[in-house]
Amino acid sequence: MKNTFARPLMLTLLAALLPLSAQAHRSWLLPSTTMIDDKSGWVTVDAAVSEDLFYFDHLAQKLDGLEITAPDGKPLKPENVFSGRLRSSFDLNLTQVGTYRVSLIREGVTASYKVGNDTKRFRGTEQELSKQMPADAKDVNITRTHARQETFVTVSQPSEIAPKQLSNVGIELVPLTHPNALLAGETARFRLVIDGKPLGNHLLGIVPGGVRYRGVLNEIAVTTDAQGEFSVKWPAAGMYWLNVSWPARSAGAPPAPTPRRAAYSATLEVLND
Repeated sequence: MKNTFARPLMLTLLAALLPLSAQAHRSWLLPSTTMIDDKSGWVTVDAAVSEDLFYFDHLAQKLDGLEITAPDGKPLKPENVFSGRLRSSFDLNLTQVGTYRVSLIREGVTASYKVGNDTKRFRGTEQELSKQMPADAKDVNITRTHARQETFVTVSQPSEIAPKQLSNVGIELVPLTHPNALLAGETARFRLVIDGKPLGNHLLGIVPGGVRYRGVLNEIAVTTDAQGEFSVKWPAAGMYWLNVSWPARSAGAPPAPTPRRAAYSATLEVLND
């Protein structure tokens, strides 16, 4: 059967859904800065899949599913959109004071089924599956995936990231400490939700950039409480990659059959006081 699912998109979904220790490639967004002093400033955001965080060594991400939310809650259109071999990029002209939420959302479907004695496999979209799988297919197994990547950029003064901005689909981050007010040596708090409900007692990982030069992940492992909340004390300034997948998987264990998978990652900048 022809594989109708774009390879870069599939790599993005698979990387997002693997536990940190098992990942060969990670998908991320990287803004040129997360803080701008004045209106009418510009930020460039890169999107890539790589072995080393924030280093262009594998593939560009496709920018289908890109959503930018301005401080007033309205969508912002990216400018100068570019996709090359190793990275995609776009510019944002930030004309409002406050915080912008930059999201890249991926959705996909994988399936296996039998037609007669033949086992068929599918990767693609929901619409493609409905056209391709015959009504009399047997032993049907379908997994739907939802992966969200985010970063945040603030102009002049941070503004509230209101719960009403949440889509209540998949895993999302609710900042209890503003994501553009993170300082080395201080503790920040966040909440994770899935479909708008707390993602309680769930493991996530936070990795500082610079893995290429350290040679080790230096991963910070954190578990949410019953309300989906967690805290992290930032060890040093720099860019960090927060990553969580659902349902939880053990390192080295094969994925258990499940009708649904979700993942979330965020790029956060921590500054010195």
